[in-house]
Amino acid sequence: MTASASNAQTLPITVTVNGRAYELALEPRKLLADVLRQDLGLTGLNIGCAHGVCGSCTILLDGETVRSCTLFGVQADGAEITTIEGVAPSFEELHPVQEAFWAQQGLQCGYCTPGMVLRTIELLRENPDPTREQAREAIASNLCRCTGYQFIVDAVIDAAARLRSAAQQEEPDESRS
Repeated sequence: MTASASNAQTLPITVTVNGRAYELALEPRKLLADVLRQDLGLTGLNIGCAHGVCGSCTILLDGETVRSCTLFGVQADGAEITTIEGVAPSFEELHPVQEAFWAQQGLQCGYCTPGMVLRTIELLRENPDPTREQAREAIASNLCRCTGYQFIVDAVIDAAARLRSAAQQEEPDESRS
């Protein structure tokens, strides 16, 4: 006997996605990528391989990059999630990493871009001034078929400079004290 969708078992979870709290009732085997795309309408993440290899479904889960196609939605109970839709400060303004990807042509078809941007954000939080080799190694976990990674590495280095510049501008000038 098979269970129909109407009487399938669900489990309640609470999750914060891009700063907004949600209470959801999920089937235990529903993948987090499907919850984000289907239930919450956040289609910026892509599902490429469905095995956690390509990185196109990458999100930040409690600040760490994870492959949303390898986690069940119920595993995100109590978590804070950031998808590509939650990266920019507003609809009118891009995040510095997004600006760098645009300026350095670090995207072609765009399929890998959301995962690359989120991986870059995590990298630059951990290492604000990576070398080109460190940048290349950090993004190697996400597959891109279009760029050959050169422009993406350029974008990571540019984003690092943009973020460092922004941080310096925010620091109070102690010489005025």
